[in-house]
Amino acid sequence: MPLSLRPMTGSELSAFLISSRDGYVAERVASGDDEATAALAADETIAASFPDGRPAAGHLVFRLEEDGRALGSLWIGPADSGQSESWWVWDITLDAEHRGHGYGKAAMLLAEHEARARGATVLGLNVFGTNTIARHLYESLGYQVVAIRMSKTL
Repeated sequence: MPLSLRPMTGSELSAFLISSRDGYVAERVASGDDEATAALAADETIAASFPDGRPAAGHLVFRLEEDGRALGSLWIGPADSGQSESWWVWDITLDAEHRGHGYGKAAMLLAEHEARARGATVLGLNVFGTNTIARHLYESLGYQVVAIRMSKTL
């Protein structure tokens, strides 16, 4: 059976929000932010996108599943730009044991389908420079670099 999307239940969503926040903080710290700055950015994004712990209008959070077996998660929704046709992959995660088997590509294609079905003409995402595997995946799917943020530790 191919990969499928299932909307998260309330308890799954609560666990996802904690995991997503922690993962985002860790990625920002690994990319050079101090922990306080990274945590503040994560908390602001979660608060704006999940008022009262529920997804804001347009935001969709799914479990990635195959034959009823959870493989990871996907959060997509409107981009910050306020343009209804511009959507964003806010978070995509595959459990470690399911990486490298084509599920990431399948998940991104499902994300594109869901966004397109809701009127999106553009789907964007952020990938940290240290995540070379994800960068290669996105490039193989036709995603193009539109900005590069660089820094040097002094």
